[in-house]
Amino acid sequence: MNFVEELRWRGMLHDIMPGTEDLLNKGMVSGYIGFDPTADSLHVGSLAQIMTMIHFQRAGHKPFALVGGATGMVGDPSGKSQERNLLSEDALQHNLEGIKSQLEKFLNFDCGANSAEMVNNYDWFKDFTFLNFIRDVGKHITVNYMMAKDSVKNRISGETGMSFTEFTYQLVQGYDFYYLWKNYNCALQMGGSDQWGNIVTGTELIRRKDGGEAYALTTQLIKKADGTKFGKTEGGNIWLDPEKTSPYKFYQFWLNTSDDDAKTYIRIFTLFDKHTIEGLEAEQGAAPHLRVLQKALAKDITIRVHGKAEFERAIKSSEFLFGNIGIEFLEELNDAEVLGLFEGVPNFSISLSQLQHGMNVIDLLAAHTLVFPSKGEAKKMIQGGGVAINKEKIASSEAVYQADALINGKYMVAQKGKKNYYLIVAE
Repeated sequence: MNFVEELRWRGMLHDIMPGTEDLLNKGMVSGYIGFDPTADSLHVGSLAQIMTMIHFQRAGHKPFALVGGATGMVGDPSGKSQERNLLSEDALQHNLEGIKSQLEKFLNFDCGANSAEMVNNYDWFKDFTFLNFIRDVGKHITVNYMMAKDSVKNRISGETGMSFTEFTYQLVQGYDFYYLWKNYNCALQMGGSDQWGNIVTGTELIRRKDGGEAYALTTQLIKKADGTKFGKTEGGNIWLDPEKTSPYKFYQFWLNTSDDDAKTYIRIFTLFDKHTIEGLEAEQGAAPHLRVLQKALAKDITIRVHGKAEFERAIKSSEFLFGNIGIEFLEELNDAEVLGLFEGVPNFSISLSQLQHGMNVIDLLAAHTLVFPSKGEAKKMIQGGGVAINKEKIASSEAVYQADALINGKYMVAQKGKKNYYLIVAE
């Protein structure tokens, strides 16, 4: 199965320029995808393009990851309703280093002729003067051509309008393609379907400036079955950086996908072959409550992004909250991991000095914190055996807790019933 066929059966292919598949079938082709350096980490919204590059390399082609050190200073108007904040050179450099370290987890940068390469368009734009740019690039693309693009028309007809900076973006991206075609023999640019207009500007510049041939391929933009945006939660983006999104939260994001989304995502975000996926779908159909697709999807992506050890820790975190793993598991976690595990769970702060002198459990749960709205309700539920601290049932409403009850000298976990958790932080 060739590269295009692979994308097609996985439901990833959107547009492809005539002649592209023929070119790819003739031998190794160099192609690239651009990545936005507005943050020092990629998020799950970037994974579809990363997977495209993985399939491209596995098919024997040479992938280039272009990070937009220059275009990040401008901002792509495609699909945007307003202009982005522009970043400083130092901030961009920091972001580029973070993105490169993440891409190295997915692509092979040392496998011979089709080794992946990373390029930064700041390298060829930093000494390109404005006058030289409009003379050598601008004269080849008409304003009429640029105005016809949807990304331009939609913004110009809107309330906010469009700055000249953003208007020139497609020329800048077009020149990226020309430069890579000229200097790296890159004959193909790939990207999401919203990038089609910018990509074909590059193929047109190559044709008009040097009479060359270049090609374009775009993939589907990922959406959830209910129409909401993929990759967003109430807490914001799901990042690939464990400091921004804990591996536990990352794992839960995929595990909690709907059945319909899981059928789509397992094709796009894993490397499972068709036979394997169809087998998993059959298992899901026979026993939907077992969530076979979601578990296989979450496991594969979490290991790919964070490694097997973090996947196993994510599983333990789930079992800690919903199963029978004891409180000692928290002792294995650092502060960021503890807070990540209890993200979305009510958190309360108490005085460490007060706790060192001893604190009655009723005061702890209904006065110094709001685990219970009243002391009477706390006492009643404790007497009924429905309250635990650090996974141990509270035997008496007269119990007193001191600092030695803190996990890692800082945390206490209160539990009301089986599933209602509260994190108490002593400060």
